[in-house]
Amino acid sequence: MKPWLPLAIVGLWGCVDERVAQLDVGPVESEPLLSDEVILPIPETVPLDARKVDLGRRLFRDPILSRERDTTCLNCHPFAAGGMDGAPRSQLPGRGKLGVNTPTIFNVGFSFKLHWSGRFDSLEAQLDVPIMSPNVMNMTFAEVVERLTASPEYAPTFNAIYGAVSEANFRDAIANYERSLNTPGARFDRFLRGQTNAINDDERRGFELFKSHGCSSCHQGVNVGGNLLQRFGVLKDYFAGRTIEEADLGLYTVTKLESDKHVFRVPSLRNVALTAPYFHNGSVQTLDEAVRIMAEYQLGRPLAAEQTRLIVAFLGTLTSDLEQVQ
Repeated sequence: MKPWLPLAIVGLWGCVDERVAQLDVGPVESEPLLSDEVILPIPETVPLDARKVDLGRRLFRDPILSRERDTTCLNCHPFAAGGMDGAPRSQLPGRGKLGVNTPTIFNVGFSFKLHWSGRFDSLEAQLDVPIMSPNVMNMTFAEVVERLTASPEYAPTFNAIYGAVSEANFRDAIANYERSLNTPGARFDRFLRGQTNAINDDERRGFELFKSHGCSSCHQGVNVGGNLLQRFGVLKDYFAGRTIEEADLGLYTVTKLESDKHVFRVPSLRNVALTAPYFHNGSVQTLDEAVRIMAEYQLGRPLAAEQTRLIVAFLGTLTSDLEQVQ
C-alpha cells in the first residue's frame, strides 16, 4: 500500500500518516488561480484518445457486457443522479445486493485509489469487480473478449484502434472513457479562477470553516478527496457498539492487517450534494448529518447547527452542470 508520502497538511486535525500519491490532473490551464487554496479546479480538458473514449462510451452503455444481456454500467452509474444510483447498496434485478454503496463515476480519473477499500490502483484494474461480480455483470474477461470478437459492431473498431480485441484493450477503452467523465465548471471552480462573485458570503464562510475546522486536511486537491486513505473514526470510534459487517473493515479486507481495519479511501466531495446516501454503507441520508458525523468522529470537533449549515452551503458550490457529461 505504498507510497507513504509527507504532507504539508500533517498536523491539521484528523489526518496523520495518510497514504498519499501525486495526481496527474492533465494540462496546466492558463487562467489565474487562487494558488494558495487547498482545492484545485477541475481541468477543462484532459488529453485522451477520442477514438478510445468513443469506444468506451459505447461499451459503457451496452448490455453485451452482462451475462444475461440485461445490465449496463449506467444501471449503477446513472448520469442524471450524479453518477450513482442513489441506493444505500445497489441491487440489480435478479441479483444480490452489493456490499458497499456505489460511488459516483464522475471525476474518477483524479483519484489515486479506487473502491472504498482502496483495493485498486487504476481504472483498468478495478474493472475486475463490475465484470466478474455475480451481482453485477457476472462475466469473465475471456467471455467478454469472445463476445466482442464475434460482434460485427465492435470487432472492426477494436481492430482499427488496437489491432485486436483483447482483455487489455477492452480495459483500456473503458478506462479511457471513464477518464473523460469529468465535471468542470462548478461555481467553486469559477471562484478559484478569480470569479469572486461565483459564490455568496455564506458559501465563502462555509469554505473558511471547512478549512479552519480541519475538513480540508483529508478533502483537498482536484477531487476534494480521493487522494488518500484514512481511518473512519480518527478521534472517536465510529464502530463502537455497532454490528460489524465485512464492508466496515475497509482496507483490512485487502491487507489483513489489524491497523487497516476501518481504513477507507477518502471520497471525493465533487457533486456531493447530489450523491446521497453517504458513507461506505449508504447509511446516512442527508449531507447535514454526514458533515456532523465527520466533524465529531474524524476531527473531534462537533459543529454547531449554523456551522453545519454554512459548510453544507459551501459543499453545494462543488456541484457542476452534469448535462455536459456524455
